[in-house]
Formats: sequence, structure tokens, C-alpha cells
Amino acid sequence: MRYVQETDKPSKIKKFFNYIQVQDNHIILPIQEEKIDIKKAEILANRTIKILNKNNTKKIVLSKTMKKQEKYINFLISKKIEIVDSKWLFEVVSYDVIEYILNKRKQKKEFSEITVLINENTFMGIDIIKLFAKSFKRVNIVSKEIEKFKKLEEQLQEQGIIITVSNNKRTSLKKAEIILNIDFSKETINKYNIYENAVIINIKGNVKIDKKRFDGVVINDYDVLYQNSEIESEIKSNYLEKFDKKDIYEAQFYKTQNFDNVRKIIKKDNVFISKLIGNNGVIENF
Repeated sequence: MRYVQETDKPSKIKKFFNYIQVQDNHIILPIQEEKIDIKKAEILANRTIKILNKNNTKKIVLSKTMKKQEKYINFLISKKIEIVDSKWLFEVVSYDVIEYILNKRKQKKEFSEITVLINENTFMGIDIIKLFAKSFKRVNIVSKEIEKFKKLEEQLQEQGIIITVSNNKRTSLKKAEIILNIDFSKETINKYNIYENAVIINIKGNVKIDKKRFDGVVINDYDVLYQNSEIESEIKSNYLEKFDKKDIYEAQFYKTQNFDNVRKIIKKDNVFISKLIGNNGVIENF
């Protein structure tokens, strides 16, 4: 795994010849905050890939500045380079995100309902639903693939845990106050009648609600803090201040790791949600 960042002071020669510097596990590109054109983006992407291949890795973390270089990123994605974007971690800590919201609202989870929007019955999605079902008053699953989740509904029912599975565009979200959107697209979610004051957490990316009467909260991103001095020391010693903390933290995991084990590691590391972010910045009121 490598960290890709801009340089602080690129020389004109390095800039002209697109010279990339490699320092420890950092790949330093000869650009700063300026937007690069498609030709330069392709050259830098191809040279980045050569460095990654030489080091037998396809996984990178981008600095906050490099995340804005869309042309460069698109070339990397087209070559199957894995770019850590903390969305996987967002899904893992979605339970903590909703606890954070409930604490802000002074609500107890045992008296709260949550609605999960999900079509793909991945191992992660199933584990998340089970986690919520064991501690929340009620979990409602909304999916176009109802049959995929019927087996889970029956399994939990045998344990005395009741969840509902539905896909009624008129009524399924009409009273849903807290909605965890795992994999619905913007086009899909906007086909539903949504409770006008709902809090919606979008795991996969930015989703805007187009309903005129909607006056709720839409969360598209988050940030974390570590109550762990070792992690903070590692960030400073490896010159990682240019990178998002949540990306750095996600990068240490394999996405195939057991869900429960990952959550145990997160708890041990004292990683917690520090802020939630919507279309207009940090959200204070829920």
C-alpha cells in the first residue's frame, strides 16, 4: 500500500518532465493544488501504476488535495487500482454513526426504529442488520430483492427478534425517521415517499433528496478521532498529516476481514465518530 500526495515545492524541471519522487511508502507527484489536464493526468497515472507494480501493490491512499484530481483518479480506477475512500469503514461504523445521532437527539436505541435500504445481501450488510436487530426496538428492511432477506427474517424470528422486509414505494419510508441507505442510488431512493423530517445516512456516496417537502437531514460523509496516542504518533512519524484520518485507518484492514473482529479492533483502538457531514458541511442539529 502506498500514500500518494502532491509536493510542497515542485521545481519547474520536475513539473515539466512529470518527475515522480518516491520516498519510503509515499509517491510524491510534481503538482500542487492546480487542476491538471487530461494528458498530464494520464502520464502521472501511468507512472504511478508502474511504481505500484514494482512494489507489488494495487492499493493507495490519496491526500486531501489529490482527492480533487478527478482525471488522475479516473485513470487509476480504469486500471483497477484500489483507492481507499473510507466508504467501507463508513459501513462498518454505521451502527456508531446512528448511536451518535441518537445521543444528539437524546434518544435511546432500545426505543428507536431504523430503516435499512439494501438490495445486495452481502455478508457485511447481513452482519449490520443483525447488529441493529439485537439492540434496536425495530429494524425495517426496504429492498427490491425481498426474497433475499426473507431467510434472514425467518432466522431472526426463531431467536425472538422481529424485523420487517418490504418494498412499497408509497408507504415503506413514509414514517421512517432514521434511514440507513447502504446501496440505493439517488434515482432509486427518490422514487419513494420519504418522511419529510427523516435523517438519511448514505454509505456509498452523495445522494440528494429531490422532494420539495423534504426538510430532513442527509449525511454523506463523516470523520473520526482516535483516543489512541500510538495511532496519532504513527501519523506524525510517517508524515501523514496531508491525509484523512479515516482513510489512513481504513487502509490497515482487508475488506474480507470478519465484521465482528474489525469492530473489536475499532473498539480497542478507541476510534469514534467526531462529526457527520452533509451537502452543506458539518451537521450540528438532527
